[in-house]
Formats: sequence, structure tokens, C-alpha cells
Amino acid sequence: MSEAGADATHGKEPAAGYDDPAMTIWDHLAELRKRLFYSAVAVTVTASATWGYREKILAVLARPFCDSWRTSKLPGTCALNFSSPAGAFSSYFQVSMVAGLLIAAPFVFYQLWAFVAPGLYAREKRFVIPFVLSSTLLFVGGAYFCLRAAFPITFDYFLGLSGSIQSIEMNVVPTVMMDDYIGFVTQMLVGFGLVFELPLLIFFLSLAGIVNYLHLIHYGRYFIVGAFIIAAILTPPDVTSQLVMGIPLVILYGGSIGLAFLFGKPPTEAQRKWFHDQRKSRKTTG
Repeated sequence: MSEAGADATHGKEPAAGYDDPAMTIWDHLAELRKRLFYSAVAVTVTASATWGYREKILAVLARPFCDSWRTSKLPGTCALNFSSPAGAFSSYFQVSMVAGLLIAAPFVFYQLWAFVAPGLYAREKRFVIPFVLSSTLLFVGGAYFCLRAAFPITFDYFLGLSGSIQSIEMNVVPTVMMDDYIGFVTQMLVGFGLVFELPLLIFFLSLAGIVNYLHLIHYGRYFIVGAFIIAAILTPPDVTSQLVMGIPLVILYGGSIGLAFLFGKPPTEAQRKWFHDQRKSRKTTG
């Protein structure tokens, strides 16, 4: 609950700087339900609009796979198979949903902002346009990075495992199902889009004074471990995909330290002393 809500609970006026009425927990839940509904409607509308372009979108998503197929010199033509009569339909539906989510991203992020806005000071609400634009660019940029950089590495590795085993004269040949492929690329695209939001999250936390660049430097080694845990959760269970996501996530964290240094609230003297004491203690124990 926001500070405004806490003040109202005790019969006091909202804190200075708030211009929204106090909200109860039920008001917050109702607001969350409304924002999720608006977002779902927006994605459904944009997904319906992209249905007519489903084959072109699939061609874009399948291009890294087919390029790796040819690079690995696999026999025959690159193909995606489906095992049930409705298999192709459900895969195309998922393709349209992914495209719809990317198109509706500005509206979805605005709904996220609208949900948290009642808990912000009036001076903080002016960041709505930068937040929507930057969050959209980062999300779409993460998906684009996945498509152009992560997929080629991942598919080159996976398809490179195929071939013939000479000792028993056996061929290992990929037969990739369409729904499995679309599920894989969807998970990767959305996962990369989400982790690319890290600099924006840290930027706003540093503006609010919740974290500063000294905190980020101190906890950097813990984040490196956490980055690969996050990558293991958001990607399929294989080491290659986890590395392809975990390494950029660590790089983004390093860039976020620079953002916190340039734009965040500077550390207090007590925080600087804490940081130097921690470094001394680490050197002593090391």
C-alpha cells in the first residue's frame, strides 16, 4: 500500500505531493484486474490484426532455424511438422499472439504505469511518457536481439548435434514439430524482452533512492549468480540458451551501474562508509 493509503488508514491527510485519493487493498485489486483486462483486450485486437500476416511472421521466426539447417548441411529442406489436424492452426495462433504482444507493448506498459501511478508523487508522474517509450524500446529490442543473435547461436548448436554415428551406421536427424518450435521461440522472445527491462528498473529505483551505484557494485557478484538462475527459469533447460541470456543480462547490469551513477541519487556519507567497510572486510576475509 502507498504512503498515502497508510496515512488515510490513520485518519490523516495524504502525504504532501500525492494528488490521488487513498486506496484500500480491494481498490488495488480492482485496479489490477481492470488494467489486466485492458491489456488482454489490446493484445487480442492486435493479434487479430496480425492473423492475416501469420505466414510472413512465421517466415521471420523460422529464418534463423532454416539458416542453421543449411549451415549444418542437413539433408532435405528445412521443415516444421505438425502431428494433429489443428496443430498448424494453434501454432499460427500463437505466432499471432506474439506479434500482437509486441505491437501492443506501448499500451500494455502504459497500463502498468497507470496501475502504479496512484502510489507515486506528483513530480514522479511526469515520467509516464519516458517510461512507456523506454520500456517498449527495451522489450522490443530484447526480442530483436534474441531473433538476430541468440537464435543463430542456439540453433547452430542444437542442429550441430545431428549427423551420422559411424560406429553403428546410424543417422541422427531432426524432426522438429511446429508447436514445439513456436513454443520455444515464444519463450525465448518474451524472456529476452523481459530481461532487457533491467536497466529501466534500476534507473527508476536509483531515482527513487532505493538503490545507488555503490549497492549495485557491492552486490554485483551475487547478481551474476542470480542472472544465470533467471536465465535458467526463462529459457528452455539447456546450457546454451542459459548462457546466451545470462551473459547479456550481466552486461545490462553493468550498464545499469553507469545509469545509477549518472542519474540516480548520490550515496549518503553513511552509505559510502558502509561500502568502504564492506570492501575492507571482503579483502580481509579473502
